Amino acid sequence: MSQEKLHPEGAPPPSAPYTPAIKVGDTLWTSGQAPFNANNEVEGDDVAAQTELVFDNLERVLAAGGATLSDVVKITAHLQDLAGDFAAYNEVYARRFGTHRPCRTTVGSTLGGFLVEIDAVAVVGSGS
Repeated sequence: MSQEKLHPEGAPPPSAPYTPAIKVGDTLWTSGQAPFNANNEVEGDDVAAQTELVFDNLERVLAAGGATLSDVVKITAHLQDLAGDFAAYNEVYARRFGTHRPCRTTVGSTLGGFLVEIDAVAVVGSGS
């Protein structure tokens, strides 16, 4: 099987040498999505606002590969302040996924000028 490299329209362009998502067969891996707008500027003053933008960006990347949040099977999230921001992040996360509950890892990380970064693995067509 070959790799399909995805560069979705409307998503922030990569600011380093990486591909936003790679699809092999029905499986889609995304790079970490950060709270960047289309001009590659960080947007959002708190973790809730930044998490909303991250999910918007993640949905664009997933859509480019034919997937939605309901197809996500694994999430890895990095929070600048795990103890201080987890509750607000988790509230946005729970609302965006609804009753769908993918596997998840959430860790504290040193991030470059933003509060949250999320990557995902999805199996296209597996969601409800």
